[in-house]
Formats: sequence, structure tokens, C-alpha cells
Amino acid sequence: MQILIKNSAKEAGEAAAAEGTKILKEVLARKGSATIILATGASQFDMLAKLTAAKDIDWSEVTMFHLDEYIHLSETHPASFRKYLKERFISKVSALKEVNLINGDQKDPEKECTRLNKLIGRHKVDVAFVGIGENGHLAFNDPPADFNTDMPYLVVDLDLQCRKQQLGEGWFPTIDDVPRQAISMSIRQIMKSERIICTVPDKRKAQAVKDCMEGKITNMQPASILQEHKACSVYLDRDSASLLKT
Repeated sequence: MQILIKNSAKEAGEAAAAEGTKILKEVLARKGSATIILATGASQFDMLAKLTAAKDIDWSEVTMFHLDEYIHLSETHPASFRKYLKERFISKVSALKEVNLINGDQKDPEKECTRLNKLIGRHKVDVAFVGIGENGHLAFNDPPADFNTDMPYLVVDLDLQCRKQQLGEGWFPTIDDVPRQAISMSIRQIMKSERIICTVPDKRKAQAVKDCMEGKITNMQPASILQEHKACSVYLDRDSASLLKT
């Protein structure tokens, strides 16, 4: 894992996108196709804006999965991650080879996990674009995260700190409106990615960054597992890096 600190959230996001663009071009040149994972949330705004503006990426050979989605939240809701990705990524690039979105409206979430697990089982993920939550979560794997399951996608409960973050970012009007469950990509599935690019700006993430980057690896700080990945780049701004020793 390497940590790269930029002056601002915009610079961190753009640097993350630049590395992602380079990786995608290399993979496409070598293999002819690529598979990516995308995160959502405020931390990914600048990264996605830069990534979608990249030139010479043959998106028609790129398969996309995304990390997580609320259960029983309509795609038309402002907080829907399907809506987010359609507006901030899918509509900004040429037609992708394959788009695999999590259907949070599926009446049986376990059935949706089974569908997604079969799909992602056919792919080797070349690069995962992720973030870290205020509670240290990776995707919606809140503490104590399951570090042992081999299921690629699973149903998870969202803890109060995670739900407060969603409220604080303005996605919901009240805490009672924030869903209590989601479908999330598992920790082990994320860690199978050949490359991971983690973008974590903002002062409110500083404690989680310190705990996950400098603390011990523990499921109580789920993103601490990134310390074990052989090719993970973590992009911070001055605010999110403010509590680090280095």
C-alpha cells in the first residue's frame, strides 16, 4: 500500500483518476478488455469527473461492477447509487461492454446477491476504485466486518455511524430515512482486485484514515485490510491526512 497526499480533494481525486486511466489503458492494451469496480459517495466526485474525461479509453471493452446499494431504495431516490453511477459515470462515457448494477429493489436481496455472485465469478477485476467511510468501512462492510466470507456480495446491516454519515452528506432528510440494510461487495472480493485505488478526501475522514492506515489490521476498522494488498494506492488531501504521523 502506498499513501499519496495532495493539497486538495480535487487534486487527490484527479491524481487517483490519472493512475486509474493509466492502468486501464495498460490492461486494455495487454488483454483487450478490462473489469472495474466503482464506488460512490461524495469522496468520488472529483475522481469520477476526471476519469470520465479521460481520452483514448475504449469503454466498449470495459465491464463495470459497483460496490454497494441500499436495500429497498428506489433508483429514483437522490441517494440511489444506481442513479449516482448512471449520472456521474455511465452517461459520461461511451457504451460499456457490460454494466452490472445492484438492484436494491429486488424483493429478495439474497436472490440478488446470488445473481451478482454468478456474474462477478466470471471476471477477474483489474482495478477497484474505492473509498473509506467515517467508521472505517470499506464498501458497506461496517465494523465488525466479515473478513472471512468468500461470498462476493452479501446483505449487511448499516451501523449508526455509517447512517449518520449518509445523513451528514445530505443524501437523506432525517436519520430515520436512511436505510438500515444494504447489499455490499465483500472484503475478500474487493481484495481480489489486481489493483485498488482508494480516494479519501475531507477532514471528517481523518480519524478513520489514521486508524486504517497506521493502526493494526482489524475488522473493527475494515479498511485497515488494505494494508495487506500488494498494489493499493491511497489518495488523501491535506485534511484527511492531517492526523497521520508521516
